[in-house]
Amino acid sequence: MLPIADSFEHVHRGCEIRYGRGRVAGLGDWLAERGLDDAMIVCGSNTGANHALMDPIREGLGDRFAGIFDGTTPDKRVETAYDLLDARAEAGADVLVAVGGGASLDVARQATLLAADGRDLDELRADAEAGGDALGELAPERGPALPFVVVPTTFAGADVSTGGSLEVFAADESPTGQPVNVSGSGAWPIADVADPALFETTPTSVLAGSAMNGFNKGIETTYARDADPVSDAAAVHGLRLLADALPRVAGDEPGGERATDRAVVGSLLVQLDRKISVIHAFGHGFARRYDVQQGAIHAVVAPHALAYLFDEVDASRRALAAGLGVRTDGRDDAAIAEDVVAAVAAVRDALDVPTRLRDLPETDEDDLPAIAEFVADDPPMERAPAGLDATAEGVLGVLRAAW
Repeated sequence: MLPIADSFEHVHRGCEIRYGRGRVAGLGDWLAERGLDDAMIVCGSNTGANHALMDPIREGLGDRFAGIFDGTTPDKRVETAYDLLDARAEAGADVLVAVGGGASLDVARQATLLAADGRDLDELRADAEAGGDALGELAPERGPALPFVVVPTTFAGADVSTGGSLEVFAADESPTGQPVNVSGSGAWPIADVADPALFETTPTSVLAGSAMNGFNKGIETTYARDADPVSDAAAVHGLRLLADALPRVAGDEPGGERATDRAVVGSLLVQLDRKISVIHAFGHGFARRYDVQQGAIHAVVAPHALAYLFDEVDASRRALAAGLGVRTDGRDDAAIAEDVVAAVAAVRDALDVPTRLRDLPETDEDDLPAIAEFVADDPPMERAPAGLDATAEGVLGVLRAAW
């Protein structure tokens, strides 16, 4: 395997990726160089109570530390983002530093757009009741109202992104009986501090829960309809690193610092030109029915979704084989596809994650037809490989196989 640099910087769409052990120590100086004086940390309560994680971040910020908002939760409610903006105003912070997994990073990201959008909570909920057209996106055609930095500590792959949505109405509040979400797409972080030492403060169970979410971004980018040589290069190399490192970092195999370093770089690579597609559509379909962790759904369905794709279309199986260490010379496409599916399942099975839908307490087999309809109509399906006719019946077959 190719060696990993001890540290590097790379600018992607205006976000400066700052990778390396101990890189968080220089965060305060980096902010000072950009005229930013008061930083508010954004995280969840468990993250905020993790002193092994938070102490180096506070020390790195130095006298630019302006306080902590530790109210983010996995359900990513829009009310939380408004609470964050109130706390930010009270502290006088001029930059947010989002720490942790996807929930905290997404809440901070979308909060910067809420501040630019101008609608208060009542106005936003009134628009949500009126329907999707009235709700629209947050701050369309505008950038974030304040800058933010991300400090990831899981492999969810939410850091180099404009994604993430906030829940305006939960299913039991919504007139339609389905969750109503709002998001904007114009907020990029100004920096991503990817410090492997901080990942090592995260419980292994949390790393495992996030691992397949990030891993699948590399898979989906490779087979996406609009994949290109540049996105393939980043995704395939990212998969190569993650397939080797994730079982050692988030599973039972022996790991160490070298494995964590490789996993963090792999997680970065699969995000750089990510193209979410079929597997994420499955996750979204379940999210419309249940309050269930996306990483758990991704873990269960990934091998089954790939097998379905390979039965229907090529789905870039040879590129995926290159990333997953599957031999291709002198072998037919069917054998390669079978081994790619097995390689993905092997990574999944090395982690402490569910492998069947029936093992998730939220799921009900009677709901599978309705979920299949959601999945087939989900926007990421538009990036499915060319030639795939993703019908609800075909999706239901995947769900029954995963059940």
